[in-house]
Amino acid sequence: MLTDYHNGIFAFDAGYVRPLLVSIHVIESDGRVAFVDTANFEVMPQALAALEARNLGPEAVDYVILTHVHLDHAGGASIMMKAFPNAKLVVHPRGARHMIDPTRLMAGVEAVYGQEQARQMYGTLLPIAADRIIEAHDNTVLKLGSRELLCIDSPGHARHHIAIVDRQTGGIFTGDTFGISYREMDVEGQPLIFPSTSPTQFDPDEMRGSILRIVGFNPEAVYLTHFSRLARPLELSQDLLERVDRYVAIALAARESKDITGKIRDDLADLLLDAAHQHGCLMSDEEILEIWRTDLDLNAQGLAFWLATLESA
Repeated sequence: MLTDYHNGIFAFDAGYVRPLLVSIHVIESDGRVAFVDTANFEVMPQALAALEARNLGPEAVDYVILTHVHLDHAGGASIMMKAFPNAKLVVHPRGARHMIDPTRLMAGVEAVYGQEQARQMYGTLLPIAADRIIEAHDNTVLKLGSRELLCIDSPGHARHHIAIVDRQTGGIFTGDTFGISYREMDVEGQPLIFPSTSPTQFDPDEMRGSILRIVGFNPEAVYLTHFSRLARPLELSQDLLERVDRYVAIALAARESKDITGKIRDDLADLLLDAAHQHGCLMSDEEILEIWRTDLDLNAQGLAFWLATLESA
């Protein structure tokens, strides 16, 4: 099912792991198309259906844009590029080499998940020819039909992260830099938003700076990969910045624990549940924790890794 935001921006659920986890965004202008993020190798039926719903074919795709190369965002890049003959892959310069040669990227994922599970989730990553890649340096402008898409550096979640400003609508595609907000947690249309600190490149100062830069564009909406469109970004940014500070405090308080990662995870879970209750969420604690289970694990790992970099500095 293709969600139409009635401004040339569309979204569909990638079907990755569970419903409402990963949204793929489609930007259309004058019959030309860009996909923002790709989920994994199973994305193509939904991607082709999205094009068909707009009476377009694979040749209409000019860009496959990756906000960053974590594989829930980039795992389907090679299969999309194979299917879309005219497309260029747009990626941060730090991520480009991992698309040209994905060996180290896949090895890192296998180290986290184990080889068998990693292969089940992401299949085999195929190399993408360097001449089909656009390295999106800060302030790179892409022309899509009559639209301009501005790529800006947005580190904090990862050093190889970009956000994409649609100059026509004022909307910004933020990947994971502007946090995560699952639609199951909405209460009377109001979202609950949390930072994403996974897995090894979290930097709180850079994340704060990126959040402030994003809202400095005064966007009419932000489009999150997890999960899709949120209005009133300026208001949400205050919650997000406060929770970045809370994450840092939780990590620092866990320094003397025998199980630093476990302590951080437990405290993140308490923060999540407290916020959900205050938000008016009526789901049980067990249901909430199940929705956020993987994020809690990865965020705890990311905070513990950041803490270790402080200790070794």
